[in-house]
Amino acid sequence: MPVVGIIGGSGLDDPDILNNATSVKMDTPYGKPSSTLTRGRIKGTETIILARHGKKHQYSPTQINNRANIHALKEMGATHILATSACGSLRDEIDRGHFVIVDQFIDFTRFRKNTFSDSFEKGATHTSMSDPFDAELRSTLYDTSVALGYPTHKSGTVVTIEGPRFSTRAESHMFRAWGADIINMSIAPEAMLANEAGIPYAAVAMSTDYDCWKEDEAPVSWEEILSVFHQNADSVKKLLGSALPKIR
Repeated sequence: MPVVGIIGGSGLDDPDILNNATSVKMDTPYGKPSSTLTRGRIKGTETIILARHGKKHQYSPTQINNRANIHALKEMGATHILATSACGSLRDEIDRGHFVIVDQFIDFTRFRKNTFSDSFEKGATHTSMSDPFDAELRSTLYDTSVALGYPTHKSGTVVTIEGPRFSTRAESHMFRAWGADIINMSIAPEAMLANEAGIPYAAVAMSTDYDCWKEDEAPVSWEEILSVFHQNADSVKKLLGSALPKIR
């Protein structure tokens, strides 16, 4: 039976939807995860929820211990990982509130620990990353989202930047020229580590803004991101809750 780890988790540890919930404190060879992990069942599927930025959103993107997060989920038996994330849109057709089922990433981070192989003393490790997001999980997320009536894009390339600052206009235009469709500060390192750990990983990104490339719009602000995300948080919960029983 699948055990699904969810990273992001906004509202998903609500006792009304997570049954028989228990909190688990973990330590790993890479340090402590971002938060205690909440384990329970959502519609019969064993689920482990981890708050990426901490329970109080106290960790900046650079501070997130992605290695500890992925390692902890693996130690707790996660067979699949689903991630949620807010993102900025780099394309006209990806409007605020739209979901993007990511299929590729561009890593533009600089200071993240994005491998478990700090050394090659026990042999070289080079993980294939040509298709970093699991096709079956992506298909499940997309089909479920469309069935629920949500505006959803079947694929998209995310560029993950270091943060916590937002892009300059020049950077935003560069990312568009590179072929990126959306931008955020979290997905790429998680995807890399999940692949290295051998855990199928997929991400649903919610567009909250147009970054700063769109000059007929005001540049992105943190307040705008929070506003759009909170307006659509229930849709994210419903999407994941409906997709979980379909995972095999």
